[in-house]
Amino acid sequence: MLANAYIKLVPASTKQEMTLDEVKELFFYYKEITSKTGNQLSWEYSEVAFPYDLKASNDGNPDWFYLKSDDSRYNLILLGVGKELIEEDDDSKREQYYIQVTLPQASTHGDKGKANEFCKFLGKKLEGELQLFNGRTMYYYKRK
Repeated sequence: MLANAYIKLVPASTKQEMTLDEVKELFFYYKEITSKTGNQLSWEYSEVAFPYDLKASNDGNPDWFYLKSDDSRYNLILLGVGKELIEEDDDSKREQYYIQVTLPQASTHGDKGKANEFCKFLGKKLEGELQLFNGRTMYYYKRK
């Protein structure tokens, strides 16, 4: 199941630049808030809500990391940060940062569901534009 989703940081987003360390911080924040939901419910929800551990890339590449799960229903999600040049209406160019979420061949349908949840969280938190795995786009920023 090879698929990609992108969270793009548009001019109306809360941030214009993103680093991999900031994405990692958002991952840990997401894990923290899901575990708090479990505490409120008196249930170990954090192990079910997002059952992934952060792992560094095997090739030493600082541009991406992966989320690995030991649960049999989940396996692997890759995350990376990149930037592209976007042409504006006035013939100027600007850099647009994005977060890429990739489901490699080894990913399961459970991974796709959890990746969709995490992408929506990132899109909402950063007020960005989310292009889902199925090609549809969700806008989390205030549009004029």
